[in-house]
Amino acid sequence: MRYSCKCLVVLFSLYGLFVERSTFADQLVGAKLDGAKLYEQACAACHGSDGRGSPLEERGFALELPDFTDCEFASREPDPDWHAVIHEGGPVRAFDRMMPAFGDALTDEEIYAILGNVRTFCTNKNWPRGEFNVPKPLFTEKAFPEDETVFNLTLDTDDSKAVIIEPVYEKRFGPRGMIEVKVPFGRRDSERDDGTNLGFGDLALGYKYALYHDLGRGHAFSIGGEVILPSGDEENGFGTGSTKLEPYLAIVQLMPGDAFFQAQALGEFAVSGSVEDEVAIRALIGRTFTDGEFGRAWSPMVEVLAWRELDSGSGVAMDLVPQLQVSLNTRQHILLNVGLRVPVARKLSRKPQIVMYLLWDWFDGGFRDGW
Repeated sequence: MRYSCKCLVVLFSLYGLFVERSTFADQLVGAKLDGAKLYEQACAACHGSDGRGSPLEERGFALELPDFTDCEFASREPDPDWHAVIHEGGPVRAFDRMMPAFGDALTDEEIYAILGNVRTFCTNKNWPRGEFNVPKPLFTEKAFPEDETVFNLTLDTDDSKAVIIEPVYEKRFGPRGMIEVKVPFGRRDSERDDGTNLGFGDLALGYKYALYHDLGRGHAFSIGGEVILPSGDEENGFGTGSTKLEPYLAIVQLMPGDAFFQAQALGEFAVSGSVEDEVAIRALIGRTFTDGEFGRAWSPMVEVLAWRELDSGSGVAMDLVPQLQVSLNTRQHILLNVGLRVPVARKLSRKPQIVMYLLWDWFDGGFRDGW
């Protein structure tokens, strides 16, 4: 019965939009679309005029509705993702079918006008917009703070045949802050005998702060750093035996056509141990494509890694990392990125590495949700 009431509300809303469409469109010719009025007509019956969700007795169904005034929720996704759900309905991102499709009742311009109104419900501008949450590179630190778990995998092609798995846990605090924990482990062939060594690498603890963002100009930057502790098995090649500090600056620039540029400048300074200090620049350019207008996302990227040891006076080493990120599920919060790290300058004995990650943005749902 509750679902029937919901269907009636939706049908009447859609019918009203169809009937008033031509008249309402004529009123807006040559004028800016009134997002607040469109929202009231198409969305307020369920989501409430204030964006908090209408009372249960009014909407007639028990499904929990999002609170658009909650900036922690409302700021995370870019407008195109909201547009997809409004246009195609909840199932386009594996959400409930009770969110109907408005693609036949609203034009794209009207949908984006509604989104402009929805964005006003979050009044705290400290939260960076989801537009800055561009695809994650394999090495360059993103400027956007996130709630996610990442499983990095590195496969060496040299004689060690090393396989290193690095789980990364990232937790956001407030609008701008994020902590990060990395605990690598793996296996490699022993240099002393014919056996195989297993072990844990150095523990890394990090913090990131989103210092500035400007959606109008399409750029944002963050500062952060990591403390790397000598917890790894140095004897078997899984640790450096040094305590290190790695401060960094990360930037992102949005570009036309769903393209983006990201960069990171960082230093690595030994507090203890024999590791040499170094500075590094990481940068990449990429673009996101989709299957159709709302389908699977594909993001090819090319990443450049350059670094120089400060004490030895040696030249700049450089690697090139072509890679491809793809969304695995309908909700697009489970992502796979596969690339190849190729030495291009000061190769020495370095060999290519196969690198990849599996990313789970757990704020958007459980690992088994959204398929």
